[in-house]
Amino acid sequence: MQPESASPQLASPARVKRSLPDLTHPELTSSGAPLVMVTAYDYPGARHAEAAGVDLILVGDSLGNVVLGYDSTAPVTLADMIHHGKAVRRGAPNTFLVVDLPFGTYHAGVTDAMRHAVRVIQETGADAVKMEGSTPEVLDVVRVLSRNGVPVMGHVGLMPQTAAAQGGLRVQGKDDDSARRTLEGAVALQEAGAFAVVLEAIPARLARLISERLSVATIGIGAGVHCDGQVLVYHDLLGLYEGEEKKIAKRYADLGREAREAIAHYAAEVRAREFPSKDNSFVMKDEVLDKLY
Repeated sequence: MQPESASPQLASPARVKRSLPDLTHPELTSSGAPLVMVTAYDYPGARHAEAAGVDLILVGDSLGNVVLGYDSTAPVTLADMIHHGKAVRRGAPNTFLVVDLPFGTYHAGVTDAMRHAVRVIQETGADAVKMEGSTPEVLDVVRVLSRNGVPVMGHVGLMPQTAAAQGGLRVQGKDDDSARRTLEGAVALQEAGAFAVVLEAIPARLARLISERLSVATIGIGAGVHCDGQVLVYHDLLGLYEGEEKKIAKRYADLGREAREAIAHYAAEVRAREFPSKDNSFVMKDEVLDKLY
């Protein structure tokens, strides 16, 4: 028997990708367990996530913060998302892939939004796109994309792309108006055709109510345990992001510290002429070297 403290075994890379019906109605799957979603932004990160057996990978526009060094997600472009989406698909060919539509790509009308979404699907090989909000304009886009074969994941609660208009990166849904808007927005996204809805930074009891009201899956981040699935940012859960620890995340490793220590160790060995050693060097025959002299 495996000891309780042992690490979980990695899943076989030769696995079947989750289907859209599985993700839309997770209770119909064989296990009925909550869906596991993680962000990834590059080939190695995607390989790690797929090998670990996650159900979905999100190429989030959070790459603006944790990869590109921006203060927010607003500067992230469609080209950025496509570039990173391609790398993630190459690293995780057997995992359901969702790519964020970045700020400004679905706000100027249905025609532009459809064109941008189709580019993402065609150029990255993604299975779906994600967009934030539930305004009438966004709902129109969700409706048209869904009817035309582009699966859409919705997003309510805290919405990083427009956080400034929400009063900053703050918990949403704590007062009557905000809670009702969040609930009604999630329901409206489902009615418009979204196959799942992310609930970010809202009270756990509100997230439970929304999850009970919706027939499609809810994916929580900072929304309590009663959602149909959970998502975490790759850099947060591995301790790679050096920013302030977030209440909505849990750190499962401290790879940032390990990386710093490893680089410092390397630097020390180089300065002491301990690296490269004979094991890291190539040899040549004496007669070949003698001819050069």
